[in-house]
Amino acid sequence: MPSLQQPLLIITDLDGSLLDHHTYRWDPAADWLDELQRHQVPVVLCSSKTAAEMLPLQKKLGLTSLPFIAENGAVVQHSAERRLRLPSDSPDYASLCQRLGDLQRHFRFQGFHDFSDPQVAAMTGLSESDAALARQREASEVIVWRDDEARLDPFRDALSQQGLQLTQGGRFWHVMPAGSGKGEALRWLLKQYENPPTTVGLGDGPNDAPMLDAVDYAVVIKGYSKTPVTLTRADTQRVYPTAHHGPEGWKEGLDYFLTP
Repeated sequence: MPSLQQPLLIITDLDGSLLDHHTYRWDPAADWLDELQRHQVPVVLCSSKTAAEMLPLQKKLGLTSLPFIAENGAVVQHSAERRLRLPSDSPDYASLCQRLGDLQRHFRFQGFHDFSDPQVAAMTGLSESDAALARQREASEVIVWRDDEARLDPFRDALSQQGLQLTQGGRFWHVMPAGSGKGEALRWLLKQYENPPTTVGLGDGPNDAPMLDAVDYAVVIKGYSKTPVTLTRADTQRVYPTAHHGPEGWKEGLDYFLTP
């Protein structure tokens, strides 16, 4: 089992995991965040949120200056001076939206670039100022699917021809560059360490599965998505499914793995 006395890295999803799915609060996790800080254990945020959203959130959580993974792994902030898109040859946001615009002639969907800040706020429960941050995207797009569910597979095929892929988050679908993802971004980040620490990952959505497969110990937080979190790893003794949602489940998972 991992220990606070060893080199350790916590990687966590935000919405529905560290943050409550409805209120975006993290009160039940606050004591653990303080404990991790006391033991100088870094907490890497790994979310579908944008970098613009995550920078002020890092500050509120007391995690300033730590690396983070944004836009489901399409963006990595390695340091204050270094932020990059993954893969390195992936299209920027404007180019990605242009490709999606071509596909809107064949499929019924809308992206965040099609909505105003008040509309995104109404869909997400965010304030209008936070919705504006959610629309400051760099490498991926959030989409609202308006077509038949049976059309999702043809849509995936059409995206693939454009060098893009589709992944499901806790609330929306996300279009990302092919070859990107939370697992790929985490593996890239761990390669930057001379001696990679033991990793504990926490997430609640299908898009968290690649990250939870890539960590040493995985906490699968009880989520609200109708699609289950399906892992490919065989070491099930290192996987803990929680009984609670959100930050209560987050606390439950760390209690299980890190409490002697």
